[in-house]
Amino acid sequence: MNFLGLRTVIYYVPDLEKAKEWYSKILGIDPYFDEPFYVGFNVAGYELGLQPIERNTEPIINNTITYWGVADVEATYNQLLECGAIPLEKPTDVGGNIIVAAVADPWNNAFGIIYNPHFKIEKF
Repeated sequence: MNFLGLRTVIYYVPDLEKAKEWYSKILGIDPYFDEPFYVGFNVAGYELGLQPIERNTEPIINNTITYWGVADVEATYNQLLECGAIPLEKPTDVGGNIIVAAVADPWNNAFGIIYNPHFKIEKF
């Protein structure tokens, strides 16, 4: 198997500075890479990248969602809403004690959160 697992998710934003501030606030960390063309956060070993896009440009593909692991979906969901996110999917138990929810960030990127007690990071 050549795949090593998911590494980076990139969200396109029309205002890089505002997005950097918003994500710094909700993640509780500052970016490790901060340039006018890209801002990168290391979120527990995975990368969240912010890339500027012109205001009227539509994303090429808008049918994906990435779920970020959290310990408490309900609390995190409420925190995201308090920070200005828009609800997409309320916290839902999808079976096996796996709980998911999703919001849209202020730039209309889908931001999923998941509690999955079965998920373990494996080394290849």
